[in-house]
Amino acid sequence: MNIRKYLENNKIIADGAFGTYFAEKYSTDLMPEAANTLESQKVIDIHREYINSGAVLIRTNTFASNTELLRSGLDEVKRNIRAAVQNAKVAAKDKDVFIAGNIGPIPSNTALKSDEVQNQYYEIAVTFLEQGIEILNFETFSDTDDIVPVIKHIKQDYSPFVLVGFSVNQFGYSSSGRSAKKLIAEAALVEEIDATGLNCGVGPLHIGKIFSKINLNNGKFILANPNAGYPNIIRNRVSFSDNYDYFAEKLSDVLKIGVDIAGGCCGTTPKFIKSLAENADIKQSVKPDSPVENSGNGSAVKNSAFYCHNGILKKKKLIAVELAPPANADDEKLLEAAEALSNSGVDVLTFPDSPSGRTRVDSVLMAQKVKNETGLCVMPHICCRDKNAIAMRSTLLGSHINGINNMLIITGDPIPSMARQTIKSVFNFDSVGLMKIVQEMNTEVFAENPLVFGGAINQGRKHLDFEIKRVRRKMETGASFFLTQPVFCKEEADKIRTIKEETGARILVGIMPLISRKNAVFMKNEIAGVNVPDEVVELYPEQPDREKGEAVGISIAKKVIGYTEDFADGYYFSFPFNRVHLLKKIIGGNL
Repeated sequence: MNIRKYLENNKIIADGAFGTYFAEKYSTDLMPEAANTLESQKVIDIHREYINSGAVLIRTNTFASNTELLRSGLDEVKRNIRAAVQNAKVAAKDKDVFIAGNIGPIPSNTALKSDEVQNQYYEIAVTFLEQGIEILNFETFSDTDDIVPVIKHIKQDYSPFVLVGFSVNQFGYSSSGRSAKKLIAEAALVEEIDATGLNCGVGPLHIGKIFSKINLNNGKFILANPNAGYPNIIRNRVSFSDNYDYFAEKLSDVLKIGVDIAGGCCGTTPKFIKSLAENADIKQSVKPDSPVENSGNGSAVKNSAFYCHNGILKKKKLIAVELAPPANADDEKLLEAAEALSNSGVDVLTFPDSPSGRTRVDSVLMAQKVKNETGLCVMPHICCRDKNAIAMRSTLLGSHINGINNMLIITGDPIPSMARQTIKSVFNFDSVGLMKIVQEMNTEVFAENPLVFGGAINQGRKHLDFEIKRVRRKMETGASFFLTQPVFCKEEADKIRTIKEETGARILVGIMPLISRKNAVFMKNEIAGVNVPDEVVELYPEQPDREKGEAVGISIAKKVIGYTEDFADGYYFSFPFNRVHLLKKIIGGNL
């Protein structure tokens, strides 16, 4: 059978969860995928049960068949896959059944780099195809980043039918913070993907509610493989309710709103699939009209340093000043510095998020207090190191309802090596991943008053072309401005000029007026990403002298402004020890 032709006239009932049913049926600690070679008859028997229950599509027992989860080399993974395919073929012999090669996500918390992960997905897919499998099922993914390049590569060399299923929670968001609507829309734009939809994460009722808000008329076949419901965990074992008639009723309703392929994920046994097959109408039909989607093009922009209220970019050179939140509970000096800047013409005060991986007052809460007490426009830095997608979204919601609509989004400095024994980084995603979340929230949650966010530029990166690509990618994801690392010489200024010419980004050039030789030596040797040339260090007097040290810092800052004034869209000042009185001496009334 050809699955594309079949789907023109019929909807497809797929099988249920192999892994949870295997554990329930055999009461064993054996990894289901390990049974492909060690207990092949058990694998064959489960496939047959699903086929006899009415499944027209079965997935190979290979969800965890990768080097990280099998804890083996790639050759052993391929051997496991070949055995799984053979088991499925034996079970499906003389039956009109489709077999899909099942590919689950390689865990993101591994030492594998992105290109290594993509290469392994490709090798896994090719192993299926070489065994005569014509359908590939990528399931339970939270994002598209690592699989779309692989799918495009596969379709250049082969012509499989490709399904991509995303896993989301009951609110419609994946573990990486992406919405189901956005994920399915992105997949729909990929020509090489034939079918997309949702699997795992939610039960049949919630998957229906999520689909009801999504455009299913997107040119792709739509799949729905929900869980049996939500699990119970008793003595470290997961169990699901035996509610197969309810499951069949709700999933039959989901088939009516435009879903083409329906089966089950965690907790769904052959009884669930039998009930679904007996109750569902599998005759293919015209999909109903899509829901009206919010365009998210709200024109109102409030409390923004970068836009006028009508959404038009401000044309003046902007001045941003960073104030480092205290490492203790004493904020007196910071508030004094903020007050001193209240009538200085500064456009926005920024607050770093525990820089260098060392605890400081929360950047959003610090920004909120300064905003309340001074009325100044504020912009907290939000880094990806310490919070997962749930906490990040919570922070963004809390910021928005408190009128903080400017964000600098960065990946974040790593935890200091000595603290890694007890403090763990999160890094659920990098800055681009978080920007995608904000971009989606601007469409779905903040449409009437979107968040304005920007990113960082590291002009000192060894390969400037890579940084240019990062800037472009951030701009594509919605970043509307950029702050650079501090500049101390013409060479660094010229690198930023190149980035500006190549990307057209709106750039605020970083300026840090160092105040002493000790300060300069520390920045040169202790702070990653900041280039302080030896000749700059030598300009400072060897003996401590506050007045002379500040004079040197002011002089260097003015030179940097001179190097960059023809292309800079503004300046981003960071004053050591919050010595903000230097600002007036640097810019006067010139900007």
